[in-house]
Amino acid sequence: MFSKKLDACNVLLASRSKRRHELLKQMGVKFKVIDQSIDESFPSSLKENNITEYLAKKKSIPIINKLKNNDLLITCDTIVWHKNNALGKPKSREEAFDMIKSLENTSHVVISSICLSTIKSQVLVSDRTTVYFDNLCEDDLLYYTKNSDVLDRAGSYGIQDYIGHIGIKKIEGSYSNVLGFPTNLFVKTINSMNL
Repeated sequence: MFSKKLDACNVLLASRSKRRHELLKQMGVKFKVIDQSIDESFPSSLKENNITEYLAKKKSIPIINKLKNNDLLITCDTIVWHKNNALGKPKSREEAFDMIKSLENTSHVVISSICLSTIKSQVLVSDRTTVYFDNLCEDDLLYYTKNSDVLDRAGSYGIQDYIGHIGIKKIEGSYSNVLGFPTNLFVKTINSMNL
């Protein structure tokens, strides 16, 4: 059902995230990447999934009026929610180090929202995964923040990276959600939509 529904659509992905590209490819989804940059600021009163839903929808705004009949636009946003605070992408490797250090020996929630837009409708869905970090050796943390693509990741880390292998004790929820695109939720939502 899922693959047949998407075969009939011209899927447009407005995201530069390599992880999102890879996940969609692994699912057999044919899509075209739309390159766009928007201001990712949000009202400070927003919390948790209200932030990611606001930003996922905001990312659709410059494109939605240009959609044609069979177009399906996918926009997404992911944050790390820790100690009542949203951790986005770090501005420097030093900030990345401090950010990951703050996650040590504690849990945080990764929240992703997907906004699916057609000329008929717009659907917003969100997923949450709890991630538990273990004790982290400073040398490992320094090695990771110096040698990995930390500036491109919410919360400064990738679960599939070196730091994920050595530092994450367990997760509760969707693994793909921590990568930035909850695939199971995406499939269920597509199947429920009248495309």
